[in-house]
Amino acid sequence: MSTPIQAVNVRNQFRGKIREIIRGTVVSEIDVETSFGIVTSVITTRSVDELQLKVGSDVVALVKATEVSIATL
Repeated sequence: MSTPIQAVNVRNQFRGKIREIIRGTVVSEIDVETSFGIVTSVITTRSVDELQLKVGSDVVALVKATEVSIATL
C-alpha cells in the first residue's frame, strides 16, 4: 500500500513511469517517462531500495531548482 503525497512545496511535478534504472554502488540514475518527455534523477541506491523502485513503477518526479540557466545555440 502506497502512501499518498499530502503536501509538497514543489510546483513542478511530473507523473510518469520508471523507464530505466542504472544502479551504482552509491548512487543510481532513474529515467522517468512523462507526457512531457524523459526526466532523469540521480538518487542514492539506498533510496532506490527503500522506495522499492522498479522499471514500470508509477512515480511522481518532483523538480525543485534554485537556478535554471539558459544558453543560446
